Amino acid sequence: MKPLQVILLMLLSWNCLAAVEYRKFEDPQKEQAYHDLIAELRCLVCQNQTIADSNADLAKDLRRQVYEMLQQGKSQTEIVEFMTQRYGDFVLYNPPFKAKTSLLWLGPVLFLISGLVIVVFLARRGKTPSDETPDSERQALKARAKTLLDDGDRS
Repeated sequence: MKPLQVILLMLLSWNCLAAVEYRKFEDPQKEQAYHDLIAELRCLVCQNQTIADSNADLAKDLRRQVYEMLQQGKSQTEIVEFMTQRYGDFVLYNPPFKAKTSLLWLGPVLFLISGLVIVVFLARRGKTPSDETPDSERQALKARAKTLLDDGDRS
């Protein structure tokens, strides 16, 4: 039984061999710039993660490329410009406000305003006729409903 448990544990521990990505920096400012950049760039495969958080192959390539560009002496703005020229503004996790990205920034506000307009319109339109009828008509309707209910019990 013991050899079977050992084999089972060895099979289940295969993910312990997963590689940890480590980059060596000689300058702490470059290391900080690297971490800032990979936290700012979006993974184009996952689309809801930064390349720092993603394990996709493209994200690994982009991290490597950012590292190499920093080692070549390029600044953060140069790297961001290169990435946006190559992949568009979508590669930025927080794209700048431009004519192209205006729908991304204004879309949620437009949806909120249109939703509020619809709610107000439906609330005003949703008034029941009984709210507008005079008391004498309302009492007559109640009396008629009561007679209908009473007649229904007798049959």
